Amino acid sequence: MNRALIALAAVLTALAVSIPGAFGRTQLNATASATPGVTASTITIGGTFPLSGPASLYAPIPRGMEAYFNWVNTRKGPDGKKGIRGRRIIWKYYDDAYNPAQTVQLTNKLILEDKVFADVGSLGTEHNQAIRPLLNDRKIPQVLIATGASYWGLQYKQFPWTMGWQPDYIAEGRAYGEWIAKNAPNAKIAVFYQNDDYGKDYLRGLKIGLASKKSLIVSEQSYEATDTSYASQLARQKASGADTWVLLSIPTPTVRALATAKALNWKPDTIVINSVSAIDGVMKAAAATAGPAYVNGAISTAYLKNNDNPKYANDPIVTQYQSLLAKYGPSGADPKNSFYFYGFAKAYDVVKLLYNAGKNPTRASLLKAMDSMNWVNPYMIKGIKVKTGKTDHFPISQMKLVRYENGTFTEFGPLIKGR
Repeated sequence: MNRALIALAAVLTALAVSIPGAFGRTQLNATASATPGVTASTITIGGTFPLSGPASLYAPIPRGMEAYFNWVNTRKGPDGKKGIRGRRIIWKYYDDAYNPAQTVQLTNKLILEDKVFADVGSLGTEHNQAIRPLLNDRKIPQVLIATGASYWGLQYKQFPWTMGWQPDYIAEGRAYGEWIAKNAPNAKIAVFYQNDDYGKDYLRGLKIGLASKKSLIVSEQSYEATDTSYASQLARQKASGADTWVLLSIPTPTVRALATAKALNWKPDTIVINSVSAIDGVMKAAAATAGPAYVNGAISTAYLKNNDNPKYANDPIVTQYQSLLAKYGPSGADPKNSFYFYGFAKAYDVVKLLYNAGKNPTRASLLKAMDSMNWVNPYMIKGIKVKTGKTDHFPISQMKLVRYENGTFTEFGPLIKGR
């Protein structure tokens, strides 16, 4: 009898120890699975990008992000764990071919099939506008999207789950207007812009910057993203007598417009190119079609270090980027392509946000992290800070003017405060 009682006591003791442990593990797994895209070992995020179509030059952006996430998954973070607090990042991205209708369809796939924790870095103004109501209605974070439209920051009360990243187009356009008004007060300006909210935001900012000198604009011509020829618009701009040409366009149309203007024998004294297309690789393509002399001296703005500029050849973050891209990026990836570098810079801030969302991240905790960004991103120009608040949804609000010379963009002048 005594032996039986002792055995029973041992069993009860074992159960007392094991049941709470099992219950605790069950609780942990339940907490992890309660948030879509988050498990005890993974965190799934995704977005849409134009891997094909008229904006396919942007394709390296999600691939650069992928390379950075691949590295994060293998190295130990500040907490001594790999990935995000021990969770491996699963990065899903799909080709929307720069078509908003496909953006909506593929975003639904990310939500319903891939069950992403958040929509991250998706590219395009019209495209993000198309999915913004859907994501906000479902309280799914729309994080650091790849478009500088002012809406993301100005309409935060209506769409609190959405946040941009780069300097907004109104602020950038204003910088161009102020520079022209100061340096060429008698200029005759022709503006070539994409006929959507992306291009119109830039145009609005340009006019704000010109202020009382808005009358310097003698020609405004637009294009559709799907257009394949701009000869008629640019012929009219040439006929206007403009000596200053402001291009508010995405990369492929920018290259095509510069080549068309050269073919029309129109060479404005000053060319301003928005930062979206002011990439060394894009400009080299333009120089190949229009000639180096045609694009030399073009003005733009920048907020990221120029990884292809000799100034940054020995910069530790640039050299690290080159080695990481070679190891974790797609085969044959060109490290001089600044869109890969942009992807790394964006991914750096995404990782910071995921860490700041806490040990057991929820969409609400990620939103809280988005509203309290405050750090220096080493991929950015010195002096620029990433900072947000509950009433400030403009993470990056500073930039510098840059000039294209000798095959690369070089910074000049002081930091410009966009907001």
